[in-house]
Amino acid sequence: MTGLLIFLGGFVLLAVWCVHIRNTIVRYFNATKRAWSEVANFERQKVKTLDALESTLGQYTQFEKSTLEKVTELRQQILNLNVNDTDISQLQNIEKMSKELIHSLNVVVENYPELKADKLYSKMMDDIQEQNENVGAAISIFNRNVELFNNHIQVFPNNLVNTMTLSKKAIRPFTDNLVTENFDYKPNF
Repeated sequence: MTGLLIFLGGFVLLAVWCVHIRNTIVRYFNATKRAWSEVANFERQKVKTLDALESTLGQYTQFEKSTLEKVTELRQQILNLNVNDTDISQLQNIEKMSKELIHSLNVVVENYPELKADKLYSKMMDDIQEQNENVGAAISIFNRNVELFNNHIQVFPNNLVNTMTLSKKAIRPFTDNLVTENFDYKPNF
Protein backbone atom coordinates (compact mmCIF):
# COMPACT_ATOMS: atom_id res chain seq x y z
CA MET A 1 0.00 0.00 0.00
CA THR A 2 2.82 2.40 0.85
CA GLY A 3 4.46 1.66 -2.50
CA LEU A 4 1.22 2.49 -4.32
CA LEU A 5 0.91 5.81 -2.47
CA ILE A 6 4.51 6.68 -3.28
CA PHE A 7 3.92 5.76 -6.92
CA LEU A 8 0.71 7.84 -7.09
CA GLY A 9 2.40 10.75 -5.29
CA GLY A 10 5.30 10.60 -7.75
CA PHE A 11 2.90 10.43 -10.67
CA VAL A 12 0.94 13.45 -9.39
CA LEU A 13 4.17 15.43 -8.91
CA LEU A 14 5.29 14.50 -12.43
CA ALA A 15 1.91 15.56 -13.85
CA VAL A 16 1.98 18.88 -11.96
CA TRP A 17 5.53 19.48 -13.13
CA CYS A 18 4.57 18.78 -16.78
CA VAL A 19 1.56 21.10 -16.53
CA HIS A 20 3.80 23.81 -15.09
CA ILE A 21 6.26 23.43 -18.00
CA ARG A 22 3.41 23.49 -20.54
CA ASN A 23 1.88 26.61 -18.98
CA THR A 24 5.25 28.36 -18.97
CA ILE A 25 5.68 27.59 -22.68
CA VAL A 26 2.24 29.10 -23.33
CA ARG A 27 3.13 32.21 -21.28
CA TYR A 28 6.39 32.74 -23.20
CA PHE A 29 4.62 32.19 -26.52
CA ASN A 30 1.92 34.74 -25.61
CA ALA A 31 4.55 37.24 -24.45
CA THR A 32 6.28 36.85 -27.82
CA LYS A 33 3.00 37.43 -29.67
CA ARG A 34 2.34 40.52 -27.54
CA ALA A 35 5.82 41.85 -28.29
CA TRP A 36 5.24 41.30 -32.02
CA SER A 37 1.97 43.23 -31.73
CA GLU A 38 3.89 46.12 -30.17
CA VAL A 39 6.31 46.15 -33.10
CA ALA A 40 3.37 46.24 -35.53
CA ASN A 41 1.64 48.92 -33.43
CA PHE A 42 4.67 51.23 -33.52
CA GLU A 43 5.00 50.65 -37.24
CA ARG A 44 1.36 51.61 -37.72
CA GLN A 45 1.83 54.80 -35.72
CA LYS A 46 4.18 55.87 -38.50
CA VAL A 47 1.20 55.84 -40.87
CA LYS A 48 -0.33 58.95 -39.29
CA THR A 49 2.90 60.86 -39.68
CA LEU A 50 3.44 59.50 -43.18
CA ASP A 51 -0.05 60.67 -44.18
CA ALA A 52 0.74 64.19 -43.02
CA LEU A 53 4.18 64.03 -44.60
CA GLU A 54 2.65 62.92 -47.88
CA SER A 55 0.44 65.99 -48.10
CA THR A 56 3.27 68.33 -47.05
CA LEU A 57 5.63 66.87 -49.61
CA GLY A 58 2.93 67.12 -52.27
CA GLN A 59 3.72 70.75 -52.89
CA TYR A 60 7.46 70.07 -53.17
CA THR A 61 7.38 66.85 -55.12
CA GLN A 62 6.61 68.02 -58.61
CA PHE A 63 10.11 66.88 -59.49
CA GLU A 64 10.38 64.37 -56.66
CA LYS A 65 7.51 62.05 -57.49
CA SER A 66 9.49 58.95 -56.49
CA THR A 67 9.81 60.22 -52.91
CA LEU A 68 6.07 60.63 -52.63
CA GLU A 69 5.60 57.13 -54.06
CA LYS A 70 8.01 55.73 -51.46
CA VAL A 71 6.01 57.39 -48.66
CA THR A 72 2.80 55.88 -50.04
CA GLU A 73 4.34 52.43 -50.51
CA LEU A 74 5.83 52.40 -46.99
CA ARG A 75 2.51 53.41 -45.49
CA GLN A 76 0.75 50.59 -47.36
CA GLN A 77 3.38 48.02 -46.30
CA ILE A 78 2.93 49.04 -42.66
CA LEU A 79 -0.84 48.76 -42.95
CA ASN A 80 -0.42 45.27 -44.41
CA LEU A 81 1.76 44.11 -41.49
CA ASN A 82 -0.06 41.19 -39.90
CA VAL A 83 -0.35 41.61 -36.14
CA ASN A 84 -1.28 37.95 -35.59
CA ASP A 85 1.46 36.39 -37.72
CA THR A 86 5.13 36.91 -36.96
CA ASP A 87 6.43 37.78 -40.43
CA ILE A 88 10.05 38.80 -39.91
CA SER A 89 10.78 39.17 -43.64
CA GLN A 90 7.93 41.67 -44.04
CA LEU A 91 9.24 43.70 -41.09
CA GLN A 92 12.75 43.60 -42.57
CA ASN A 93 11.33 44.97 -45.82
CA ILE A 94 9.50 47.76 -43.95
CA GLU A 95 12.64 48.75 -42.04
CA LYS A 96 14.65 48.80 -45.29
CA MET A 97 12.00 50.98 -46.93
CA SER A 98 12.04 53.34 -43.90
CA LYS A 99 15.79 53.82 -44.24
CA GLU A 100 15.50 54.44 -47.98
CA LEU A 101 12.70 56.94 -47.37
CA ILE A 102 14.76 58.90 -44.83
CA HIS A 103 17.59 59.03 -47.37
CA SER A 104 15.19 60.24 -50.10
CA LEU A 105 13.75 62.89 -47.82
CA ASN A 106 17.23 64.20 -47.09
CA VAL A 107 17.76 64.57 -50.86
CA VAL A 108 14.44 66.43 -51.17
CA VAL A 109 15.47 68.81 -48.38
CA GLU A 110 18.75 69.52 -50.16
CA ASN A 111 16.82 70.39 -53.33
CA TYR A 112 14.21 72.48 -51.50
CA PRO A 113 15.92 74.42 -48.68
CA GLU A 114 12.65 76.16 -47.80
CA LEU A 115 11.25 72.72 -46.88
CA LYS A 116 13.94 72.34 -44.24
CA ALA A 117 12.74 75.58 -42.64
CA ASP A 118 9.13 74.37 -42.58
CA LYS A 119 8.26 73.72 -38.90
CA LEU A 120 5.65 71.12 -39.78
CA TYR A 121 8.18 69.17 -41.85
CA SER A 122 10.74 69.36 -39.05
CA LYS A 123 8.20 68.12 -36.51
CA MET A 124 7.17 65.25 -38.78
CA MET A 125 10.80 64.23 -39.30
CA ASP A 126 11.31 64.29 -35.52
CA ASP A 127 8.16 62.18 -35.11
CA ILE A 128 9.37 59.65 -37.67
CA GLN A 129 12.74 59.47 -35.93
CA GLU A 130 11.05 58.91 -32.56
CA GLN A 131 8.80 56.24 -34.04
CA ASN A 132 11.81 54.51 -35.59
CA GLU A 133 13.45 54.49 -32.16
CA ASN A 134 10.26 53.04 -30.66
CA VAL A 135 10.23 50.32 -33.33
CA GLY A 136 13.87 49.55 -32.54
CA ALA A 137 13.08 49.22 -28.84
CA ALA A 138 10.02 47.06 -29.57
CA ILE A 139 12.12 44.81 -31.81
CA SER A 140 14.64 44.39 -28.98
CA ILE A 141 11.86 43.36 -26.61
CA PHE A 142 10.43 41.03 -29.26
CA ASN A 143 13.83 39.38 -29.79
CA ARG A 144 14.29 38.96 -26.04
CA ASN A 145 10.91 37.26 -25.80
CA VAL A 146 11.76 35.06 -28.81
CA GLU A 147 14.98 34.02 -27.10
CA LEU A 148 13.19 33.15 -23.85
CA PHE A 149 10.49 31.22 -25.70
CA ASN A 150 12.93 29.36 -27.94
CA ASN A 151 15.18 28.48 -25.01
CA HIS A 152 12.23 27.22 -23.03
CA ILE A 153 10.90 24.93 -25.76
CA GLN A 154 14.33 23.61 -26.72
CA VAL A 155 15.83 22.61 -23.36
CA PHE A 156 15.32 19.15 -21.91
CA PRO A 157 12.78 18.07 -20.57
CA ASN A 158 10.70 21.04 -21.75
CA ASN A 159 11.17 19.94 -25.35
CA LEU A 160 9.48 16.62 -24.51
CA VAL A 161 6.52 18.34 -22.87
CA ASN A 162 6.25 20.76 -25.80
CA THR A 163 6.38 17.94 -28.35
CA MET A 164 3.73 15.90 -26.51
CA THR A 165 1.31 18.73 -25.71
CA LEU A 166 1.77 21.85 -27.86
CA SER A 167 4.20 21.16 -30.71
CA LYS A 168 5.26 24.82 -30.79
CA LYS A 169 8.07 25.59 -33.24
CA ALA A 170 10.98 27.92 -32.56
CA ILE A 171 10.33 31.51 -33.67
CA ARG A 172 12.88 33.25 -35.86
CA PRO A 173 14.13 36.51 -34.26
CA PHE A 174 14.23 39.75 -36.23
CA THR A 175 17.55 40.52 -37.89
CA ASP A 176 18.48 43.40 -40.14
CA ASN A 177 20.32 41.74 -43.02
CA LEU A 178 21.54 45.05 -44.43
CA VAL A 179 23.22 45.99 -41.16
CA THR A 180 24.57 42.46 -40.61
CA GLU A 181 26.18 42.39 -44.05
CA ASN A 182 28.09 45.59 -43.25
CA PHE A 183 29.73 44.18 -40.10
CA ASP A 184 33.33 43.06 -40.45
CA TYR A 185 32.92 40.64 -37.56
CA LYS A 186 30.94 37.45 -38.07
CA PRO A 187 30.42 35.19 -35.03
CA ASN A 188 31.26 31.54 -35.57
CA PHE A 189 27.97 29.93 -34.56
